[in-house]
Amino acid sequence: MPASPTTSPPLDDSASLPDQSPNQSDNKPSRPNRPKPNRLKLTYDIVMMIIISIDLLLISIDAILMSNFSAHIAGWLTIGEALSWYQNTLHDPLRTAGGFFTIFLIVELLLRWMIAIKEKAYYRWFFFPFVHWYEVLGCFPQLRALRLFRAVVIGRRLYQLGYQVLPQPWINRIKFYIDLLLEELSDRVILTTIQNFRQELTDPEAHKSFIESTISRNRDEIEAVLLSLLRTELTPKLQELTAASGGGSILAAEVGNAIEEGLANTPELRRYLRMIPIAGSLIESQLQHVGHNIGENVVYALNQRLLDPKLLDSLMVAIARGVAQINTDNTALDTLISSIIEDSLTEFEAQVKVQQWKHQDMLNL
Repeated sequence: MPASPTTSPPLDDSASLPDQSPNQSDNKPSRPNRPKPNRLKLTYDIVMMIIISIDLLLISIDAILMSNFSAHIAGWLTIGEALSWYQNTLHDPLRTAGGFFTIFLIVELLLRWMIAIKEKAYYRWFFFPFVHWYEVLGCFPQLRALRLFRAVVIGRRLYQLGYQVLPQPWINRIKFYIDLLLEELSDRVILTTIQNFRQELTDPEAHKSFIESTISRNRDEIEAVLLSLLRTELTPKLQELTAASGGGSILAAEVGNAIEEGLANTPELRRYLRMIPIAGSLIESQLQHVGHNIGENVVYALNQRLLDPKLLDSLMVAIARGVAQINTDNTALDTLISSIIEDSLTEFEAQVKVQQWKHQDMLNL
């Protein structure tokens, strides 16, 4: 008999979807959180950018064609009649159109100022012209080139919203030349400052005052650095020296031998001891032996006392404090600090002179 159809369990919607591992979700590129653009403001910015671009284009063309350079080029290319026709026919209408552009920009600026006052966009109502100074100055016919700043600001705002105003290679090129200009300007300022500082240091009074003020302000730091160096360098060396001499046994033996020889080479002592019958020579030998032992015991005692951690540390502190309080009126110290300053300035100047922009691939050098 035919097999009865088996009812399959209802399919879960999640089961029909492909498995998404956490790694797959993590590999998705995260988009930067950009503010949602206002369509009206976005459209307004685009329209204003087009208007300003047209205005700047007309201004540039008119300035070029009305210049003496264009007259020379037109004469060389034998198109002087066309240039004269433009200067006599189209120049005045373009100036009139530029005046309408200027009036439009003034009215638009005043309207935005009123809107900013109504919305209290700034802390004070008169802050608007100071914030938008390039727009205010761009309303003057002689400073119409400043309208380019308005186009740049609008383009930057659109770029931040995610709209590609210019091709990316153009943007990279613009950024490169801006960085180049800023690097060259900052290098010139830094090199001039270094040169002025060197000239100031040639004055003995200024040089001495600089050293005194520098050391006086940093005496605590100098003391701390010296103490750290003494603790990390001198203390282990003393301990290694003591360990290398067998805990001071070599030094103790030498001091004992020196005392023994000193007693043996003292003629008065020998003369007085030989006046004692029978026991004089015995007392002399025992006295030399006792002197040898005394010398060794003194050295051992000094090693124990001087290499005591607490006593040694207090000695290091006293040395560091004494060196930190050094008198700045010292020729050797002045020469040393002058050499350090000169070497530092030379190295810094050499680093500043390295033109980092030459190491980029933008110029294909």
